Amino acid sequence: MLKNSFSKRFKFKNWPQKNFPAVAAGIYLIWDGQTLLYVSTAGKDLDKALRSGKNKFGLITRLNSHASGRAAGDQFCSLLSNRIVIPSLKSSQLNKFREGSITLDQMTKKYIRTNVEYQYLLVENFQDALDLEEHCKRGAIFGQRPLFNPIDQEN
Repeated sequence: MLKNSFSKRFKFKNWPQKNFPAVAAGIYLIWDGQTLLYVSTAGKDLDKALRSGKNKFGLITRLNSHASGRAAGDQFCSLLSNRIVIPSLKSSQLNKFREGSITLDQMTKKYIRTNVEYQYLLVENFQDALDLEEHCKRGAIFGQRPLFNPIDQEN
């Protein structure tokens, strides 16, 4: 089965993962328990990055962005903030927002580091990552479509 080609799941609380490839293209999935939250790719211009001598590029920089919890410029963090973190806030936490003692980015990072896992598959050809992403978003590989960015079955 194709899903067995993916890495095992890693907890974001242990990010950065030891021996993670510094320059790599691939597809990744983000899980909250048994719920698939998000599917995406990273490393589109891998050849260009290699030629320019980049030390970190692709999956590592994308997952690092997600691990930060910063919603600005990060679609996954923005979706997680809006769909999971904000709806679960307690009134005491809302008061802390008013006081400025906590931020949404801090709460999002805490949620990611406490609850969320990722897994990935490296590819040599970026088109392979795009094709796999589409299949994953349709639910064809893991038996469920991602909560945040599914593709409808009809499309």
